[in-house]
Amino acid sequence: MTAERTVPSPGVTPRDHGFSPVSVMPAPGTATGVRPPVPRPPARPASPVPLIAADGAAALLGALALTGTRQHPLLIALLVVASLLLRPRDGRPPVPGLLEELPAMCGRIAVSWLAAAALWAAYRPEHAVSAGTVLAGLALQAAAACVLRAAVHGRRRAALLRHPRAALVVGPAATAQRVAAAMLRHPRCGVRPVGVVAEQPDGTEGIPVLRTGEEVERAVIQNGVRAVLAVHPSAHTEHGPLLRTLAASGCVIWEVDADCPSYTTGERLAGFSCRRLDLSPVRGGGAGKRMLDILVSGTLLLLAGPLLLACAAALRLSDGPGVVFRQERIGRDGKPFTLLKFRTHRPVDEHESATRWSVADENEMRRFCRMLRRTSLDELLQLWNVLRGDMSLVGPRPERPYFVSQFSQTYPGYAARHRMRTGITGLAQVHGLRGDTSIEDRCRFDNAYIDDWSLWQDICILLRTAATLVRPTGS
Repeated sequence: MTAERTVPSPGVTPRDHGFSPVSVMPAPGTATGVRPPVPRPPARPASPVPLIAADGAAALLGALALTGTRQHPLLIALLVVASLLLRPRDGRPPVPGLLEELPAMCGRIAVSWLAAAALWAAYRPEHAVSAGTVLAGLALQAAAACVLRAAVHGRRRAALLRHPRAALVVGPAATAQRVAAAMLRHPRCGVRPVGVVAEQPDGTEGIPVLRTGEEVERAVIQNGVRAVLAVHPSAHTEHGPLLRTLAASGCVIWEVDADCPSYTTGERLAGFSCRRLDLSPVRGGGAGKRMLDILVSGTLLLLAGPLLLACAAALRLSDGPGVVFRQERIGRDGKPFTLLKFRTHRPVDEHESATRWSVADENEMRRFCRMLRRTSLDELLQLWNVLRGDMSLVGPRPERPYFVSQFSQTYPGYAARHRMRTGITGLAQVHGLRGDTSIEDRCRFDNAYIDDWSLWQDICILLRTAATLVRPTGS
């Protein structure tokens, strides 16, 4: 892990996840130093009950196609349950629409009818539903779902027009004013900007520019702000603490791309591509991840005990005393811990140990030490860190405080990696980002892993890591 370089890979600067660089405090008197308003419950999303009721009613209406046939009520119940189980969880677009979801809705209805008919035919072959009945029911349910869902979406859109969400726009003044003006010209987006948070006004007319924490706090309280639009990548690095404070006070944070439509799968606000940001820290992945760590690390320590003893003895004989290498690393939430490894290199002093980046493939390393690094056997002692809770089996690789401070200021997404417990292996490592590779690429893969975390993803990464051991390249 210590053999890396800081050369960024080509491409655009990665977007930040709202975390400020390590040891960087907001300047006094700026908007980033805003005190959190009185905590409010988070803005509640639109209730899913109306759409669930609409889908259930549409399924019942579609079941009218079965009238006059010798069908059991169990088939109708099966159809309704299949329709409700296949419905997606409500997304989070500011203004819902029927036409956008029509193809997916019709596909789900078709699958529910085909699945229900197939299960019924397997259960009661003598009373199988005919193809004509399936097509009629499918068409009837789709038509009913269109009408009912359109009514629900229409009521929601009318409510947003009557009571748009008050919002702050965060970013460079000129860009923020342009986005705010577009939102005001298109009230159907359901967002009403009430202030721009910027370091310096651009001299143009528009909504008020808020420059101090007191002004931001007053605007939030007086206008009941429930949404924040971050309109430029630099908004995250310059106003990261402010965004997290507003998120903690109940505001919904949206990242708006004011220059190009890069969020191809996201939502739209007044024609701008946008996506909702979740700035809450990930608390280590939950009890399931911790149980997996304890089970696997404990088992591996027992099974690998003889191998660890053999490596320690061979290292002691070939390289002298001091078999275990201890080094301070930064873990979850920026807390330091002591990482354990087999010693394969002897730094000149503590300063070199803390600040020297690459130590791999050096001529002064003995053959056995190079073998330990090439096979990653020097990392096995970190299983004890996992068992103690300092690390996880899967997560972003931990780094030394000196480099964490540097990288957090150079790469916007680096500090965000510490939302989750660090790991022995991770998504970046199984994608080849080991050894002398780009820190920027690691940030991107590590944050993608955290954002999309699941226990199954951890298991897949562990299996892929085990597969790479047959062709080791070092860590």
